[in-house]
Amino acid sequence: MPTTLHELDDLIPVADEIDVKTASADVTLREFVAGALGHSPLWVKGLFAIRIAVAAVLRLETVAPDSRRIRPDTVSFTPGEKDAFFTVLRGEEDHYLLLKVSDNHLIGYLAFITDNERPAKFQVVTLVQYLRPAGRFYYNLIRPFHHLVLLSMCRAGETSHAKQ
Repeated sequence: MPTTLHELDDLIPVADEIDVKTASADVTLREFVAGALGHSPLWVKGLFAIRIAVAAVLRLETVAPDSRRIRPDTVSFTPGEKDAFFTVLRGEEDHYLLLKVSDNHLIGYLAFITDNERPAKFQVVTLVQYLRPAGRFYYNLIRPFHHLVLLSMCRAGETSHAKQ
């Protein structure tokens, strides 16, 4: 799997934070994305509830998680459509998917990139662009939880075929 992220060349220069997680599984990109985005154990729901309270105190806009179950056949690669609470920016079937979520304090991008081999290797990339100082404060506050959630999402993506 290449360590370069050519699919994100236009975003890397404007990103204030970049985080890359890796995974490997005998699943398609659609299966991996559906498993990762559909992963919502109770502890993640609890973190989102806390996030909403923190955001209210900091007067930040928040985007609520989508409660609809995402399946491989409902993963969209069409720009402007929604995958969970993210908006699709661009993608290429069996190669990558780039999603975006915007708040008034930051823009978050989530990319899933695969080599499309079997077993496939996946890079799950988070890019954050701060829009104001509150964005930096907020992200640094949630950073430890971000890592836990993304690692958990990767594990769910790896085992998504078992849930089909």
